[in-house]
Amino acid sequence: MEILIESLKEMWENIIRMTPRILIAFIVFFIFHWIGRILGKIIVRVFARGKFKAVHRNFFRSLTVWVMSILGIIIAFGMIGLEGVAASLLAGGGVTAIILGFAFREIGENFLAGFFLAFSRPFEVGHLIQSGDLQGIVRSVEMRSTHIRTADGRDIYIPSSQIFKDPLVNYTQDGLRRLSFEVGIDYQDDSRKARRVLWEKTKKVDMVLDDPPVMVNIKSMEPNFVLLEVAFWVDTFQEGLNMINVKNEVMDACRKVLEEEKFTFSSNVINSISVVDFPSNQGLQRTSS
Repeated sequence: MEILIESLKEMWENIIRMTPRILIAFIVFFIFHWIGRILGKIIVRVFARGKFKAVHRNFFRSLTVWVMSILGIIIAFGMIGLEGVAASLLAGGGVTAIILGFAFREIGENFLAGFFLAFSRPFEVGHLIQSGDLQGIVRSVEMRSTHIRTADGRDIYIPSSQIFKDPLVNYTQDGLRRLSFEVGIDYQDDSRKARRVLWEKTKKVDMVLDDPPVMVNIKSMEPNFVLLEVAFWVDTFQEGLNMINVKNEVMDACRKVLEEEKFTFSSNVINSISVVDFPSNQGLQRTSS
């Protein structure tokens, strides 16, 4: 029991003796981190004058903060007597080795993916993208992840490694979006006439583009009806565009013209849209050529 008490007493005395060094080490670390943040802001301003993309500016800002923070950690280790730990970090390959081995392997993968994507990322802040099953408008791009906001208001942070490895869909690259829906008509009806009247009616709806052209096709021959698909295009950069409203207007106009032309159309149809739509073009930006 006495040996345990003596050991605890000695440990406590060591802690008391090391407290000033530990506090100074923490201060040094936060100073380096603070310097990294300042340098990151300076880099962003310099790159902004050089017309670098926002993706590149954010990447180098984050990289500067991380490099300065890691240097602060190494110096702090040396100040509290952990020179061996600091030396092993430096001897292990420098900053790259630290990033790869920091905490988890996945973190290192995300950093490396963020580094490569900074120069090849095919999207910008404000673009509507989809990676895997995740779709939303890009809010910010960091080294480790990309922040998107979905149509139902969820904020999702996609790891850079996922975007780097998985196929990426950018719906905002040229502003064109294809919307579609389906309607079934009776086998006794004239499908050629139905396609013609649907095509003419869809073209007249505001916001529907002439190029690419409206398409009305026979999609399938169902047991009780002929299934027609109406597809049309809109420009997401049109002022005041609301894709949901445009689709509703097209569907309503097509319903009315089918009623006027005395077509029998089935209620057993599947209405679809090519992608999850956002109510408006708010936040979308056209990519400069």
